[in-house]
Amino acid sequence: MKKLTLPDEGLEVLFGPYDENIRYLESLLNVRIGARGSEVTIEGEVSDIAVVESILTDFAELVIEGAAPSSQELRQAFKQIADDRTSSLKSFFSKTYRFNPTGRKMVSARTPTQRRYLEALQAHELVFGIGPAGTGKTFLAVAMGLHYLWQKKVSRIILTRPAVEAGEKLGFLPGDLQDKVDPYLRPLYDALFDLADADKVTRMLEKRIIEVAPLAFMRGRTLSEAFIILDEAQNTTSEQMKMFLTRIGFGSRVVVTGDATQIDLPPGKLSGLVEAMTVLRDIREIAIVEFTNRDVVRHRLVQLIVQAYDRARQSA
Repeated sequence: MKKLTLPDEGLEVLFGPYDENIRYLESLLNVRIGARGSEVTIEGEVSDIAVVESILTDFAELVIEGAAPSSQELRQAFKQIADDRTSSLKSFFSKTYRFNPTGRKMVSARTPTQRRYLEALQAHELVFGIGPAGTGKTFLAVAMGLHYLWQKKVSRIILTRPAVEAGEKLGFLPGDLQDKVDPYLRPLYDALFDLADADKVTRMLEKRIIEVAPLAFMRGRTLSEAFIILDEAQNTTSEQMKMFLTRIGFGSRVVVTGDATQIDLPPGKLSGLVEAMTVLRDIREIAIVEFTNRDVVRHRLVQLIVQAYDRARQSA
């Protein structure tokens, strides 16, 4: 058992509502943490106690220095430290990548992989973000695209997805062409409206400063001075992927996101994303950032579901 004394003013934030922060830390490190007044006790394996002691000591110093981390930020830091025990609470808050793309919502890297991804998006003209659902691949790419647009580093944003039919033929869906393809593109619209003022997004969509379109609409175009995101790239064919990648023009940034375990192409059809990972991996100017289920930042149930499916696939 280890005993520590912490500043009174920080305990409420540290423990969180109904002690949910400390309960979360206990689940990550297999320890028991209790408090009586400002005295905190830690029980568990020696190595786990040492990690918690380091976290609490850093937290006390941050509070004394005037820092005011939120409960959400603390839980993000706890998870990162549990995954990488060479990191610390102080390093997390000094190195956390934070930016405000449009002045509406602060965006930050919530895992080490997300931080590498955001750094890659700034350092490379072509970035692949590969991994399971819920890891923030598309959301962060859209946020960086808006950041580049607001900073006038690009003149437009182009968001695209392959329109893979899911049980219904496009021709039999109601409405005009835009009505038919909008359901496939809805997640991209959701990210835009979450990050920026709805009226501004609507005006930019009307002026084609932001363009959301199916991948087929990219054929024959050269896209310069643009931030281009290809989402759900696992559902591109080999030919579509090559077509898309050769659209890159001067002054453009390109992000390709996808999950190679969620391919909806017909049996026997090679995924353009899977092929690109092999063909392009040795090109140093291209960044490939691979997420895992540890990077899932949606509801905790999403992470558990992803893990369960991974285990089932491995045992099949």
